[in-house]
Amino acid sequence: MDSPLIRAAGCALALTLAAGCSAMSEREKGTAQGAGIGAVAGAVIGSATGGSAGQSALIGGALGAVAGNLWSKHLEDKRRSLVSASAGTGIVLARTPDNQLRLNVPSDCSFDVGCADIKPKMRPVLDEIGRNLDPNVRVTIIGHTDNTGNDGINDPLSLERAEAVRDYLSTRGVRSTRMAIEGRGSRQPLGSNASETGRAGNRRVEIFLNEPVS
Repeated sequence: MDSPLIRAAGCALALTLAAGCSAMSEREKGTAQGAGIGAVAGAVIGSATGGSAGQSALIGGALGAVAGNLWSKHLEDKRRSLVSASAGTGIVLARTPDNQLRLNVPSDCSFDVGCADIKPKMRPVLDEIGRNLDPNVRVTIIGHTDNTGNDGINDPLSLERAEAVRDYLSTRGVRSTRMAIEGRGSRQPLGSNASETGRAGNRRVEIFLNEPVS
């Protein structure tokens, strides 16, 4: 399986990773590294399956470049600013496997039982989401409830919670056309609804920031 093309692709990847060019943005670095990884993988697969290692390397490099380009400097800067804005609130931030920035906002700073009114504790975090948000970023807001009540109550309530967040972000300059909302009722609990602590964790809103590749 060892071939000059595979060795060349491997060398290109090593040089890309070693360079760590300070002049490149995080997105550019991700694109370059993704391309190198994809090229190596494509060449190996092409040789192993009897295909053209060179063509497979080109295809793999292109796909790797797209995959590596999904987490931008803007999203990383936004993540850091939101970590500071949400300190002590219980809000959990994470980078998802598909390169979205996810905020899980529990009931302590989001909503009381049976309510869709945003608590004051949540507003500084929403303010930070809207502050200097890149026009390319798309926002998805998903409302959840605990299992108190039935679906006829919980489904519209979870949607109202997502709507409340969307409407607040609209007042902070995020265009409604950039936002999508969902209400999932009590169907996706994080914890047990048998305890108040579990129900409080399930009564939440999730906010996803995604920057599609242009």
